[in-house]
Amino acid sequence: MRLPRTVVHLILLVVLMAPAARAGGSEKLSVRSLLLSEHPSHPTHRVYVKAQVVTTLRFEKAVDPDKTKMLGWEGRLEPLAVVRNKVILEPLHALGSDEAIPLVVTLVDGTEVAFLLRSRDYQDWALADQQIDVFQDRESYAAMHDALMRALDQNDALSEQLARYRQEEHSGDHALAALLTAGALEQTPFKLAGYVTGKDDAADVNATLYKGKGKAAVVFRIKNLSPEQPWSMTSARVLSVVTGQERPVAARSLPSKIGPGESGVVAIVADRSAFMEDGKLTSVFLEVYRNGGLRQAFIQLDPDLVAK
Repeated sequence: MRLPRTVVHLILLVVLMAPAARAGGSEKLSVRSLLLSEHPSHPTHRVYVKAQVVTTLRFEKAVDPDKTKMLGWEGRLEPLAVVRNKVILEPLHALGSDEAIPLVVTLVDGTEVAFLLRSRDYQDWALADQQIDVFQDRESYAAMHDALMRALDQNDALSEQLARYRQEEHSGDHALAALLTAGALEQTPFKLAGYVTGKDDAADVNATLYKGKGKAAVVFRIKNLSPEQPWSMTSARVLSVVTGQERPVAARSLPSKIGPGESGVVAIVADRSAFMEDGKLTSVFLEVYRNGGLRQAFIQLDPDLVAK
């Protein structure tokens, strides 16, 4: 199908496969808690580390630096550091899937806690333990306070997720995005407007642009090129070219995680209102972020896509 020359001229397309800051600011820290009394049958506890990412083990009592040791760490980690009740670890490079480094932490009261440093498997490759708060007694004030904070955080996350699901349930744009990911283009009002392709070490991306009745859509067909790591969309957003203000957008991904060597579809739908600036139509930027906080795609969309 040959596209009208004016459409090709007006739609400026760029796909960037490069690291970028996560949408909305810096990446949230990965902090978890470990209650030793809950795992009496597991004397060795796993710590998930990542290359050049600092992991801190934080205890209720001070740590004895002379009796806190790692085995076989040379050339793979920086020398461990002990600062009062904290043990600080930093791998020089990623550990292999079959690599494990034993660590024994000894507190000043003589308590020994054994750990095994590992890398995450491919399903959770982007998540490393940046901080682990270690508690011995569930009845201690610190342990109970930590449990309360975790429960509150989980409640907030579930409430936010429920509100989003309710909003999407009644959103026509999300319904259109779902149809596009399912390949049901004929059930939508969209018509073909253009193509763009891009590729990096993580993914091969083919994007198709559509124009509709006061709406624009972009469908990404993504092949995961990583031999071990899954690909997943963490966020998508539309920004005004003029002010940088973020606008509402509907996004769907099928499947939610694309396994190594597999392919999937991401569909984005934006309403005409997202292109409005001071009562006039203007261009917008579409950004798609993948796991690990990396920007997978950056496309400038022209207002011709939503012109009536």
